[in-house]
Amino acid sequence: MTTRDPEVAALLPEAQRTMRRVARTFATAAWLLPRAVREDTELLYLVLRTLDDLVDLEGAGSDDADARLAAAEAWAHDASPAPTRETRILDDLARRHPSLPRDAVADFVAGMRQDLAGPRIETEEDLDVYAYRVAGTVGRLMAELLGAEGPDADRAARALGIAMQRTNIIRDVDEDLARGRIYLPVATLATFGIAKATLATADRRALLHDEIGRADALYDAAMPGIALLRHGRRSIRAAAVMYREILRQVERDGMGERRPWRSVVPRRRKAVLVFGVVLGRGAAG
Repeated sequence: MTTRDPEVAALLPEAQRTMRRVARTFATAAWLLPRAVREDTELLYLVLRTLDDLVDLEGAGSDDADARLAAAEAWAHDASPAPTRETRILDDLARRHPSLPRDAVADFVAGMRQDLAGPRIETEEDLDVYAYRVAGTVGRLMAELLGAEGPDADRAARALGIAMQRTNIIRDVDEDLARGRIYLPVATLATFGIAKATLATADRRALLHDEIGRADALYDAAMPGIALLRHGRRSIRAAAVMYREILRQVERDGMGERRPWRSVVPRRRKAVLVFGVVLGRGAAG
């Protein structure tokens, strides 16, 4: 593997702090990666998290957010982007990983633009498109860093990213509602007779049971693809198993019917899951 650009290498401490602060579940699993791959993963996360934060914190109309999204999009299309910290990191990653899928970066930027506009998710298919853009793309980029190739690996990486984003949406449904956002599809809410504006807790068990089933099916589709990775099989399996456990925690917490709830898997339970993966258990997730 080629040597990392010194200016990019200097960003590693910030990248590591960002992952530990924001992506605690994956940061735990990432320690099972070989060091060079872990550092590339941390740098990739810094790029994607920075763009996401620009969208969340600065919002539509921000010159900085618009310019840096445009630069990442231009990089994705190999169109002489304006130099930014993100494009410099992406250049370095692409030099070290020549098959890094640039179209995944373009699709991620499309997801950020969708967030800026306020995503309108009418159907489950719309939700899958949105979840692919903001998370399935990350799975595809990670698959390249971890040495996976071929359509089966790409499909599994997409599925795992979408499953994780759907898990986020299920876990965060009350927090999102408090911010005036709901990512569950309008058509699905109507099927279960739930008013979009309220997500009345008395009606939500059947809805969330259905959504959890959809996420579980995606995890089932994704898990066999982990065997196609050259590096980091235990790490990605651990991340998937820990993330899937959030769904089980939502179920244990009563689907939030008792009160608005953000389900959190206890640290001890995470440790047990990771230990099981290290010992070769937990293959089914």
